Amino acid sequence: METLAGQRGRLEPAFSFKVKCSKLKERPLAAREELFFARKLRPLIPIDADRAAGFLADLRESAAGADCTKLLKQIDDRPSAAFLSAVLDLSPFIREVLLRRPAMLEALCEASPEVRLEKVMADISASWEGGDVTESTIMAALRQMKQEAHVLIALADLAGLFSTAETTGWLTRLAEACIRAAVCFLLRDADAGGKISLPDPTKPETGCGWIVLGMGKLGACELNYSSDIDLIVFIDERSKAIGDPLDCVEIFSRLTRRLVRILQDRTADGYVFRVDLRLRPDPGSTPLAIPVEAALHYYEGRGQNWERAAMIKARPVAGDIEAGRKVLAELGPYVWRKYLDYAAIADVHSIKRQIHAHKGLGDIAVRGHNVKLGRGGIREIEFFVQTQQLIAGGRFPELRGSQTVAMLGRLAERGWITPDARDALAERYAFLRDIEHRIQMIADEQTHVLPEDDEGFLRVARMMGYAGGDNFSKDFLSALATVEDHYAALFEQAPELGSETGNLVFTGDVDDPGTLETLAALGFQRPSDICRVIRTWHFGRYRATRSAEARERLTELTPALLKAFGETQRADEALLRFDELLKGLPAGIQLFSLLQSNRPLLGLLVLIMSAAPRLADIITRKPHVFDGLLDPAIFAEMPTRTYLEERLESFLGNGGLYEETLDRLRIFAAEHRFLIGIRLLTGAIDGMRAGRAFSDLADLMIGKALAAVLEEFSRRHGTVAGGRVAILGMGKLGSRELTAGSDIDLILLYDHDDDAEESDGEKPLPSSQYFIRMTQRLIAALSAPTAEGVLYEVDLRLRPSGNKGPVATHIAAFGKYQRTEAWTWEHMALTRARPVAGDETLLAHIASEIDGILALPRDPAKTAGDVVEMRALIEQEKPPRDIWDIKLTPGGIIDLEFLAQFAALTGNVETRHRSTATEDILARLKPSFAEPSVCDELVDAHRLYTRLSQTIRLCLIGEVESDDLPPGLSDLLCRAAELPDLKRVEIHLEQVAKTVRKHFDTLMRQAMRKAQ
Repeated sequence: METLAGQRGRLEPAFSFKVKCSKLKERPLAAREELFFARKLRPLIPIDADRAAGFLADLRESAAGADCTKLLKQIDDRPSAAFLSAVLDLSPFIREVLLRRPAMLEALCEASPEVRLEKVMADISASWEGGDVTESTIMAALRQMKQEAHVLIALADLAGLFSTAETTGWLTRLAEACIRAAVCFLLRDADAGGKISLPDPTKPETGCGWIVLGMGKLGACELNYSSDIDLIVFIDERSKAIGDPLDCVEIFSRLTRRLVRILQDRTADGYVFRVDLRLRPDPGSTPLAIPVEAALHYYEGRGQNWERAAMIKARPVAGDIEAGRKVLAELGPYVWRKYLDYAAIADVHSIKRQIHAHKGLGDIAVRGHNVKLGRGGIREIEFFVQTQQLIAGGRFPELRGSQTVAMLGRLAERGWITPDARDALAERYAFLRDIEHRIQMIADEQTHVLPEDDEGFLRVARMMGYAGGDNFSKDFLSALATVEDHYAALFEQAPELGSETGNLVFTGDVDDPGTLETLAALGFQRPSDICRVIRTWHFGRYRATRSAEARERLTELTPALLKAFGETQRADEALLRFDELLKGLPAGIQLFSLLQSNRPLLGLLVLIMSAAPRLADIITRKPHVFDGLLDPAIFAEMPTRTYLEERLESFLGNGGLYEETLDRLRIFAAEHRFLIGIRLLTGAIDGMRAGRAFSDLADLMIGKALAAVLEEFSRRHGTVAGGRVAILGMGKLGSRELTAGSDIDLILLYDHDDDAEESDGEKPLPSSQYFIRMTQRLIAALSAPTAEGVLYEVDLRLRPSGNKGPVATHIAAFGKYQRTEAWTWEHMALTRARPVAGDETLLAHIASEIDGILALPRDPAKTAGDVVEMRALIEQEKPPRDIWDIKLTPGGIIDLEFLAQFAALTGNVETRHRSTATEDILARLKPSFAEPSVCDELVDAHRLYTRLSQTIRLCLIGEVESDDLPPGLSDLLCRAAELPDLKRVEIHLEQVAKTVRKHFDTLMRQAMRKAQ
């Protein structure tokens, strides 16, 4: 099948997108030339007659100061005065402008509105001409002239001199003139700067290659009073004006950015038009100006049906008009398909369901109703027309127009709707558009919502020509009901919405009100943001959603996803984390199919996204870790050391390059840390077992990394005679209590023959330097970031002499230091030391050496005093933040660890074999040191802290903020504490901490007294 891009230059336009704006010159010439105040003006009633008279007096004073003699005479004319005073009172925006610039009204005393507007349009069109025009001067000129035209159009509209179509036509002409003037200025400036080479600088747009398409109401010549203007910017890279096609994207994107600034930036003179460029292909990842070839490929391969609908209204409004027409002609087969494919039909039906689902949903409010997006509003009429055009326009070219009312007529002619529907919808469309204009005329704001307050609502009613709000409300409700009734009749055959939850429609570029209600009811706090996120899934921007099949699977899965996320207490956050996951997935079909067929797995994914930001962050950055969940036996097998070792050997295979080995270790560790965490999250293992599993995994990673480093290091530097290396695990690694977020505390010890002075490699090193350099290489192997991340953060501060000492220590120096120089706290740390990797004989020797050091006689009173002093120092320098700081809080984890370490140092533990685990030591305290009931309370406290800390470190990246916990995590903490709510958990924590602190103080005091 030939691509759209391949058809360029050969297609004759099958239809024309050239649309003439509303016929502004239908009125007889005499009527169009009649002065404003000479015509019969629609009578308007102010909100407050006295206030209106005061505003008129202000206008008279301003006119006198500006020497507007003709306006002064007109103000004294009773009909003119009545109209002006009412307008000044009803529209704060118009009042502010006219009081500042009364010459605008003076001009209407000398020329008709049409003639004056034509003059302003001509001035705008010529504003870029002249050699002294700068960006600042054209910005000022456009703002001033736009403001005058804006006010003149509003006055003619309010006076009843312009029809709805004439008002929207003039507003469109105004926007188009401003855009073209800015574009001409920028093109000439780029030409003068040598960025492009225009064929004719006096006619900058001709052949320039810069295509500016007007979309939406701008493209259809139906612009509303305070509308944004929707633009799409393309680049005809074949244009002769473009020198190097490789630079054109940057050049024209910069010009587009300047165009937006010229039109949109607010200055002392206001702004021209707000600009929206989000209708361009994939706006989140494409430049502001897109080459035509790239755009055509996008629309052919990834374009969506709502984008097809948007293209119905596309029209070249500035720049290379002829090139723009050709592009739209080439897009013809994309927009106007002769046969609808499955996805197109499904999208059309979804739009039908969106409208059909509104039927019978209760009364329509008046105040606060959105005239554009609300039920029975403007968008419904536009949606219906565009839907029918998408269905039939491929076969009937006469249905390819862009204007809503005109297309209602064509649809009736072809028999798609009845003449009654055509007339009723066209009449209500004009009525609703008039209301929309008046809402916006109040303060020149882009809003479509009727005011809810009495004065604001009455203001709109009076601007519509009603004396009171009741009659206006009645007619407004009637209009909305008429639109709804015709839609109900038109879509009677449409299937009912298939979701038990209500509307879930994500087609188009504007939020469906019913869908917003559904999302809010499901539990989402920001339904509009959620709609935006889900719409981006359908762009195919992510690798996971690039294929049509993946998007279809995800679309089918979306209702279940939303329902599951909605049941969490922070549905928005959870879904946004899922969105981050989608961004990182290399492919999506397998996962989407799996989640669709495996609802427990979907529930697990939702649990991760809602309760565990750390895990969610891991699978977002490393989506491959999720692959482990595809193993059906994942929850049946415990993550023992044997289990992990078998899988590691299989994963590493027969070895490979050094860097490859380190990367594979990182991949394996990341996946299995995640899977251990998942087991903990689901309750398959408890906190104690998780600590052992995390520690066993670390042991294996350290051992494999050490082996790889020794092999790689020896290739360059050889070996040292009799050289042996061993690694001591300290801290939580030594006690086998690692958490998901723990770093690892290590001490590297070595030994070698007494007469070995240097290594025997190609580049020999002195023996001590050899082991120091090797240790540095090991640290890098463990903690240096690679493409696969970091294996572990490493802490070596527990080595002899701390940071001042060498990173590698000879076993003899280690033993001597520990016996003669070490402080009490260093011996306390040594109670948790556990050999984890290295030479087996050296490991056995080190274990024996540590046992001997810990068995040295000590003064219990002095040791107890040192422990108490150290605990007080930590409490002073690192006070706990709150009760959830369970490590530092008085009576927290440190108190328990210090008790266990003191008991191990002073022989107060009943055991034949030394244990490094805090809980094991607390469970075996001698009765002479602590009563069995005290032991039980200390063990229970440690288990509670372990369960809570393992859960917290698994789920959170930072610290606990009890006022801002993910609700899913709150539930997990309650489960870990075996209590019904978080408040009771906090109360229990306080009680347990007090108990532990009481036992800590008592046992330390007793130790000091007994020694005395």
